[in-house]
Amino acid sequence: MNATTGKHGTQLLVTVGVYAMLFVVGAVEGVIGSFQYSRAAGPVPLAALAFCAGILATCLLAAWGTRSVSGALMPAVGWIIASFVLSMPVSNGSVIITNTTPGKWYLYGGTLCVVAGVALSFGRWIRTQPR
Repeated sequence: MNATTGKHGTQLLVTVGVYAMLFVVGAVEGVIGSFQYSRAAGPVPLAALAFCAGILATCLLAAWGTRSVSGALMPAVGWIIASFVLSMPVSNGSVIITNTTPGKWYLYGGTLCVVAGVALSFGRWIRTQPR
């Protein structure tokens, strides 16, 4: 094994590790949000809105950090899988994310934030190359 093969293999391993961790971060945000979305201040679903803003920020920062659209896509996919799996009813009839105003804000608002984060990552400021 020569030095260039070892360096390329290490870079590939680090890249795969970064994208895997971004997926896990999105999934963890989805799991935590699915159980905490209903906290509110009066009629305003503050927790649902905060989790929506959180996943948007995660997608944008991941895209900026990796300088790629796939950086935004990995936490987005993790969040969508975790949130939508936890919103499905189970055999005994219980549901984690209920059909309430905070539940709708969390699922639909979060989905819009994920889409916005991925779409905004196509912007020039993400992929700007250093000179």
